Amino acid sequence: MATTGLPNWPWTNAEAEALPPAERLAIDAARAWARAARTGTPALPAIRHLLATEDAGDAAEPLDRLLRALAQSPLTVGCPLCPRLVGEEPALLLALACAQRGPRREALACLLRRLPPWDAYAATAAAIELGCAFRRAGLRFADPWGETP
Repeated sequence: MATTGLPNWPWTNAEAEALPPAERLAIDAARAWARAARTGTPALPAIRHLLATEDAGDAAEPLDRLLRALAQSPLTVGCPLCPRLVGEEPALLLALACAQRGPRREALACLLRRLPPWDAYAATAAAIELGCAFRRAGLRFADPWGETP
């Protein structure tokens, strides 16, 4: 799947408060991870507590692996109170939705935009594991190409 030339990335400039539950939890956790990384505090406990509020605590380790892979180069993630999605957040949600909903080659393509092939494959595995943990918790990502992202 070509990831350049798309007419508009799903979730671009979306309001964080208007996101569906799975997407909002993923963004809140990514923002908590980024804040912990910026302040030098352990990121995994911060996101584990946040994810546990929705019975998705099993998603903490795969999310940590995914964000660590993406953070090999500068990663732009908003602060916990940012009103809109910024930087890499829309692309992260797209990769997670594709990994959970089935077109995993498209999730890989999203991750290949930022990572070399070997790292993108490892990040795709983490995204798939995160999607499975969200699904077990009853959280499904919306169809990124549907009407409502």
